[in-house]
Amino acid sequence: MNSAMNNETVSRNTDFLLAGLSEIPEIKIFLFVVFLSMYVITLAGNLAIILAYNVSLNLQNPMYFFLANFSVLEIFYVSSTAPKILSNLVSKYKSIPFYSCAAQLYCILFLAGTEFYILAAMAYDRYIAICQPLLYSVIMNKIACIQLIIGSWFIGAANALIHTTFTFSVPFCGSRKINGFFCDVPVLLKLACNDTWLNELIVFIFGGGMSTGSLILTAISYVKIIKTIFNIHSVSGRKKAFSTCTSHLIVVMIFYGSVFFMYLRPKSSYGKDEDKLVSIMYTIIAPLLNPFIYSLRNQEVKTAFRKILSRIFKRSPLKGLVK
Repeated sequence: MNSAMNNETVSRNTDFLLAGLSEIPEIKIFLFVVFLSMYVITLAGNLAIILAYNVSLNLQNPMYFFLANFSVLEIFYVSSTAPKILSNLVSKYKSIPFYSCAAQLYCILFLAGTEFYILAAMAYDRYIAICQPLLYSVIMNKIACIQLIIGSWFIGAANALIHTTFTFSVPFCGSRKINGFFCDVPVLLKLACNDTWLNELIVFIFGGGMSTGSLILTAISYVKIIKTIFNIHSVSGRKKAFSTCTSHLIVVMIFYGSVFFMYLRPKSSYGKDEDKLVSIMYTIIAPLLNPFIYSLRNQEVKTAFRKILSRIFKRSPLKGLVK
């Protein structure tokens, strides 16, 4: 018991070491440029969606309200990992303090958990719009939308608190070197001195239950949506109805697939190098792709972007110089 307490005390006063992505200087420079570019594009893309929602009258409906909130989440989500990745790529000593690691883990789990249920809320919104169009404005009123957002944030916060508390309740020992580029449950449990069966069980019960619950809600909505679409006699009508859902389905598959692969596994498979690629997928690539997936496949969003650019161009002092 004393040994465990000593290990725990040392870990709380000592930095975790991050393995990072590469130790080769030339590759580190290349990765820094790539990740910095992706981070800037992600921020710009999601900010553009938020701006489009706030200034475009044709986007003032529940669908884009959820999308704007989802973009806010994506900005915070990618910002919880990308700055640390970038700093470690240019730093010789790649480390993160114990409590900073705990804070980072909480933020990642909080934002990811919230995203699960906002995706479910977006699926429910599409279900009402397609299956019960006459009641859409009544059911998806402003208060209902806000309640769905608040509920999503609450579930995400509670889930993150449970996992962070249990993960950092175990004593850490050894080199305390995390085989990854940020603090995550699987790589941290790999450093535990004690048996972590309880933590793994918690991941499966609470994490699996939370994510699977949102996936079930999303799946139920889409089963009913697809059934309704097939009952539409017009081919153009079916195409139009399904086009409003395809972007959301792509995002759901990318996010759920990578997160499930990373978390719903036994401890023996944690900490492998290929896990870094999966982590990059759901922490960096998914937030990068989302603005493009939603904007390139959505005519209303593209129209809103064109109007915004047109307004900016009309007000630009450079316009008078163009003949």
